[in-house]
Amino acid sequence: MNTSKTALILGATGGAGGEIAAALLRRGWTVRALVRNAARPGLDPRIDWREGDAMHAADVAQAAEGVDVLVHAVNPPGYRDWDKLVLPMLDHSLAAARANAARLVLPGTVYNYGPDAFPLLAEDDPQRPLTRKGAIRVAMEQQLAEATDVRSLVLRCGDFFGPRAGNNWFAAMIRPGRPARTLLYPGRHDLPHAWAYLPDVGETVARLLEREGELERFARFHFAGHLMDDTALLAAVRRTTGNATLPLRAFPWWLTWLAAPFVVMLRELREMRYLWSEPLQLDNRRLLVWLGEEPHTPLDQAVEATLRSFGCVA
Repeated sequence: MNTSKTALILGATGGAGGEIAAALLRRGWTVRALVRNAARPGLDPRIDWREGDAMHAADVAQAAEGVDVLVHAVNPPGYRDWDKLVLPMLDHSLAAARANAARLVLPGTVYNYGPDAFPLLAEDDPQRPLTRKGAIRVAMEQQLAEATDVRSLVLRCGDFFGPRAGNNWFAAMIRPGRPARTLLYPGRHDLPHAWAYLPDVGETVARLLEREGELERFARFHFAGHLMDDTALLAAVRRTTGNATLPLRAFPWWLTWLAAPFVVMLRELREMRYLWSEPLQLDNRRLLVWLGEEPHTPLDQAVEATLRSFGCVA
């Protein structure tokens, strides 16, 4: 247990940020978080909530005073203006981490890889993304690599799912707010795909931070998570819902083409289609060397927690 360190979480009301905060709290850390409205209902009372906006450098700097770790798990709301806001927001976090000699943590994705690196992604594989969002992810990590006076940690993961997940593929496949009736699968049949259960991601970051002093300045790890094809995911959803005949149908990609000019979320999903056309797995051997094991919640338990949070099971 570490009772002497403080972390600032940007994005603590979201998926990755919320689970990292929860894992650090379990270990005795003092956790602060930046939120636009500190009086909003439902905020975890164990967290020191500071009112402010991650898009304002002064707010981030003030909230970060005296912290040991700064977790940058925040994105522009609704995927809007990614190209204009993402890199300036990271600049604010870098400046705050630098001012406090804190390690900056960035939950990473596979967006910064192109198909030439598939199917098994290692930390040092070339990053040649096909998409605008992928190019921004590459630029974010490049900023960390070039900030030689800031220690950073990147944990790259597959597609997120879990009880705190926000915009994610799981919610696009099973409509939240009603009993699960259909699984709309976006990928090709029998292709394994990497999924990251968010509580396991949070636990992994916390365990790595327990050895912060041993990490290299720009530390990168891959999180393997759950490797599933459509058959395995469908079976887990059927077991969780108790519906042995719940059907599997193809995700309506045609709808993303029609609605993309009007719905930002669908436009962003369409851009990521290439990730569902090839097998996709993250090589976690380096992480295993460091931790001895990767935190891993059983699949049925993870799927049940996710569907309960969606309101899809009683």
